[in-house]
Amino acid sequence: MKTIEEQHILLEDLLAQARQRQSAGETEWMEFKTNIGESRCSVTYEGVGNYISGLSNSACLKYRPHGYLILGVEDGTWNVVGTNLKMPTAKYGNQDYELWLRKNCSPIIPFEIEEFEYEGKHIVIFEIQAAAGEPVNFKGAAYVRVGSNLTKLKDFPDFVRQIYNSQKDWSAEIVKDATFDDLDPDAIKEARKMYAKKHEDLMAEMKSWDDVKFLNKAKITKQGQITNTAILLLGRTESEHLISPAVARIRWIYKDSKGEEKDFSIETCPFVIAANTVYRKIRNWKYRYMNPELLSLVPDELDTYDPFIIREALNNAIAHQDYGRYGMINVIEEEDRLIFTNLGTFIPNSIKNVLINDAPEEHYRNRFLATAMVELGMVDTIGSGIRRMFNKQRERLFPMPDYEFSDDRVKVTIIGKVVDIDYAMLLTRDKTLTLLDIEMLSRLQTHRPLSDDEIAYLRKRKLIEGRKNALYFAKSVAKATGQKAEYTRNKGFDDNYYKDLILKALDQHVTMSRPEIDTLLMTKLPEALTDKQKVSKIGNLLTSLRKADKIVFGEKKLWRLK
Repeated sequence: MKTIEEQHILLEDLLAQARQRQSAGETEWMEFKTNIGESRCSVTYEGVGNYISGLSNSACLKYRPHGYLILGVEDGTWNVVGTNLKMPTAKYGNQDYELWLRKNCSPIIPFEIEEFEYEGKHIVIFEIQAAAGEPVNFKGAAYVRVGSNLTKLKDFPDFVRQIYNSQKDWSAEIVKDATFDDLDPDAIKEARKMYAKKHEDLMAEMKSWDDVKFLNKAKITKQGQITNTAILLLGRTESEHLISPAVARIRWIYKDSKGEEKDFSIETCPFVIAANTVYRKIRNWKYRYMNPELLSLVPDELDTYDPFIIREALNNAIAHQDYGRYGMINVIEEEDRLIFTNLGTFIPNSIKNVLINDAPEEHYRNRFLATAMVELGMVDTIGSGIRRMFNKQRERLFPMPDYEFSDDRVKVTIIGKVVDIDYAMLLTRDKTLTLLDIEMLSRLQTHRPLSDDEIAYLRKRKLIEGRKNALYFAKSVAKATGQKAEYTRNKGFDDNYYKDLILKALDQHVTMSRPEIDTLLMTKLPEALTDKQKVSKIGNLLTSLRKADKIVFGEKKLWRLK
């Protein structure tokens, strides 16, 4: 927090720059607003978050260390009028407003809030650190100032590329005072084997390379100098301190069916050996298909997890970990699934981008490290490896890999079994489904959320039906997968069927109470409806029959035929 004198100087300096640069259009990294609110205000509470994203990204593009959002000054006139925002007590709903803003920024970036009185007017200035190495998002979307307009960053691919190229690659930096003695000889031997397997055409030639030449060729060192990548992949266990405060650790945890932790280990560098150690710890039992219809389509017995999927998910976590966050990579083994987590945002932004764009990703968090791992055959290029993981699961008829992005962390869940036999049959019979279609249907069968746009798309393809909170496979899909009975339970019958039941029951019993009619119909209505929705539907059926002069509501609150 600045002193009051420093705060006044900052405001006056920003006002002066805004006036001087107006005609040149060079103020994309600062914005002036007055009051905040949801109506008749110059900016909304959520709009402040959008500006934090846009000003951070714009500051990066303009080579400024910070962007500024100034509340309490009129834009264009720069008259100081004050603002209604009081940050220490500001709320958004029932949440602390400042905490809500910080939680929704991704990656997490520091911004300072200067709040003070200037000439009797209340001023709030957000001093926002410029984006570095990747765009700043707010609630999953990245913004940028173009002239005086705040717009989506994705519409300007050149800006995106410039932001990704704005930060030095940590993995390529030279480790001061590190020597070849800090590298593990066994790890170097393993790296040679991996490189020879990847580059068979160089196998004979590389026998004459000494370690210095080999590591330069494999793009692990730079002109014989030890990089952070070299320590991560090949460093001795005791060499981890050389990259401090970064952490080079992989934690493996085994949990039983009750979710209780039964075993764990923590592996450190060299990662070329640690990755294999973790791989061998995973209990990759044999999986047997019990449904006879599937045996003609897949082997009757196979590993629960395809080895490629395990290695790709783990090595991707190593390649794309944000080592500046000083945390561990986690591999959690549960009864029927593997969970991989690493710190840092997901570079392609969404799994949809990877599945649609059949091309390697252009941007990398640790470009030097990723390149070295590709040279050693540890990972495919970004995108192609993930697509292979999806296709491997598709071949097995298992759910698609589940990617979750929150709190600057990537979480990948791999399920090692058939969850829904009807979904598995659908994969074998409908050859028109794309990977993106299957990923969305996979979320439906594992009860994970679909967006409104995704639901609309699947409805248009006639793949799903039902209400948003009670979706199910559509009739055409049900026929293909043998779900006809389940479809009818979800869809229900025509309203005339239920009205007929009411009329027949009243003919037999003369009078019936509403609870008795509810009991008659509740179990026959669609299973996709909640109990509350079923009660409401029964009320609508009774109203329809009454208006048609077929039944009346009489004495003792009983229904009878008219």
